[in-house]
This record gives sequence, structure tokens and C-alpha cells, in this order.
Amino acid sequence: MNNPTLNANSIGEFSRFIIEQKANMKKQYDQLLAHDLSHQQWDGCFQRNVLIVLEKTYQDALAKLQTLPFDHAGSTVNQGLADLTKSVLTVFDGFIDEFLLIVVDKHRTSCALSNFPDEHKPDQVYLSAVRSDIALLWRNFALDINAYFLECR
Repeated sequence: MNNPTLNANSIGEFSRFIIEQKANMKKQYDQLLAHDLSHQQWDGCFQRNVLIVLEKTYQDALAKLQTLPFDHAGSTVNQGLADLTKSVLTVFDGFIDEFLLIVVDKHRTSCALSNFPDEHKPDQVYLSAVRSDIALLWRNFALDINAYFLECR
């Protein structure tokens, strides 16, 4: 018998976990940036550190998801995509944009980065390159979640 309440509760718990991760992501990014600056590794620090933080966040999110109970009875798969995958991924709506706004603001207000214009004020070309890399991370993360739910069926 399908238990939609169990799934809704698990997705709610996962959503709360992701909200908590936002503060951790900012802190982790700040630490990585401080390390880079103290070691004079400013070239590419925006791209490198955004990807490091997101990769860790996605790994932690998948690990958290795997600890939550889901009822797979009655779950559907449409064109290879589990319905639970869709529900989980919606938790991330606006997530990347919010994180990038915080990071870009951090760079734009950093006196230490003011001598490095590409890092101090990332332009649209740089931001597009970072977004392309983020898209690859996101794709892999979404596939990992979907594979997990398909295996559990």
C-alpha cells in the first residue's frame, strides 16, 4: 500500500536539511576563499570554489536522502524518471541562483580581490562558464538521485 504521507514527510525533512546547508555553503565558501587568498591562489578561485562547495553539498544531500524512508509502492517511472526524483529535485528550485548571488556579492565587496578584476567582478562570460560547470554537476546529481530511486523500486 502506498503511503504518500511518509514520502511527503521525508521530502519535508530533506527540504529542511537543504535549507540548513545554505549557511554551511556560505561558511565553506568563505573558508576556501580565505585559504586561496592567503596562498595567493586567486586566479580562478570563484569557479574552483563554487564547484567544490556545490559538489560537497550534492554529495551530502544524496547521503541524507539515502537515510530517509520512502514508500516506493505505487511510485511511477515515466521515460526513465522516477516520480520521487521530480519531487526531490523541486526542493532545489532557486538554490543555485541564491548561492551564486551570495558568492558574487562576496567577491564584489572583497578588498583583497579588488586587484584582480576577473575575480573581483566576474563578468557574464566567466559566470556562463561557471554555470556550465554547475549544470554538469547538477546533471550528475540528478542522475544519482534518480538511480537511487529506481534501485529502491
